[in-house]
Amino acid sequence: MWQNMKHHVKKILFYAFILPGIAAIVYGTCLLIYAKAPIDVVNVRVVLVDIPTGAGFVEVTKILRDAGLVENKFLFYGLAGIKRGFRSIRAGEYEFTTSISPSEMLDKLIHGDIKYYPVTIYEDYSLKEIAARLKKDKLIDEKAFFELAENKEFLSSMKVPGSSLEGYLFPDKYNLDRSMSTKQIARVMVDRFWRKITPEMINKARQKGLSLHQFVTLASLVGKETGHSAEKPMIAAVFYNRLKKRMPLQSDPTTVYDLKDFKGKVLRSHYKRESPYNTYLISGLPPGPIASPGLDSFQAVLNPAAVDYLYFVSQKDGTHFFSASLADHINAVQRFRNVTRAGE
Repeated sequence: MWQNMKHHVKKILFYAFILPGIAAIVYGTCLLIYAKAPIDVVNVRVVLVDIPTGAGFVEVTKILRDAGLVENKFLFYGLAGIKRGFRSIRAGEYEFTTSISPSEMLDKLIHGDIKYYPVTIYEDYSLKEIAARLKKDKLIDEKAFFELAENKEFLSSMKVPGSSLEGYLFPDKYNLDRSMSTKQIARVMVDRFWRKITPEMINKARQKGLSLHQFVTLASLVGKETGHSAEKPMIAAVFYNRLKKRMPLQSDPTTVYDLKDFKGKVLRSHYKRESPYNTYLISGLPPGPIASPGLDSFQAVLNPAAVDYLYFVSQKDGTHFFSASLADHINAVQRFRNVTRAGE
């Protein structure tokens, strides 16, 4: 009887302690190998996965399994438990190479090492061009972007004085990611505007008789007229001189600004086109910016050249010829028109 009891005790000890211990050692060994081994070195590929906001760990694991990144979910759960990753995974788009290990993949998920898209918004891009650039990398919902651009509540929250975001999305280099909402991306770009356009600059513009909105508007006209920083102060001077003399600004880019999908050259017919932006027909500045000007355009408006020019004409090389009198301007127009014809 005593022998039977000893036998039963050994069985109990074996099942209660020894067998689980062996199982734990085996599982731990498998987990160690699993954590460090590459996911797939035979068919190495780049995989993009999108972790939605609010996704639980079970859902995250399913997304990774469907993408071919998790072969054994029980080992993956164990690894996540060791790394305390059940509640630490950040939403966003991730880029994984299958040559990395599950441990490295989890580290990226826990640290929020999401995929960023480097985006350059160039000087003098219009709102439409900015939207097209962001849409290219699927960073915004285009319809929501344009609705937001005219949303009075949002504009007020960002202290934008105009009726649109046009001119206030600062041209610069951005690192954006797809977990960001359209509103967040717009906010980042307007915040950049407020960091670049300082209170000192705004005060200096006011001393020149310009409100903030007029400051941005005039800078946008300067930027659209030339891409050469060196001549921007002269372009600004021409506009100031015309404003003082109550002459129409006659800025070609304003004549086509509100045309849908305009491409090509500004034609004579555009000069007669009815539009609140057409500075051939209206007096003074248009109602708002026609693009997002760069810092050099803002500085040109604050520091115009000390010249009496009233006219300028393209020299067909990206620069302009400036004149103080209409007669000189007509001669210059004729001269450069003949140069163009000779080149043809």
